[in-house]
Amino acid sequence: MEKTLNENIKYLRTQSGMNQVEFAKKMSVTKQCVSNWENDNVLPSIEMLVRIAKFFNVSTDYLLGIEAKETIDVQGLTADEISHIRLLVSDIKNK
Repeated sequence: MEKTLNENIKYLRTQSGMNQVEFAKKMSVTKQCVSNWENDNVLPSIEMLVRIAKFFNVSTDYLLGIEAKETIDVQGLTADEISHIRLLVSDIKNK
């Protein structure tokens, strides 16, 4: 089952090692605003949804819980570096 928007925001924030205050500063909003998103009290605007998706380098579909597939941006990496990442992911999946 896919996560909901509020769960995805919290998941991505915590996986990035940020607390609500740090994330709020990055998004130019208050900590209370982030708390409201994560507690499913208020939905971010469409513009903010796009900003959050871009910040975490995920699609808006992923953020909204429509698509469960998470991607990694490998732009700027060499073919050899990308190959190493693929091998690492494969090893983890096969455990």
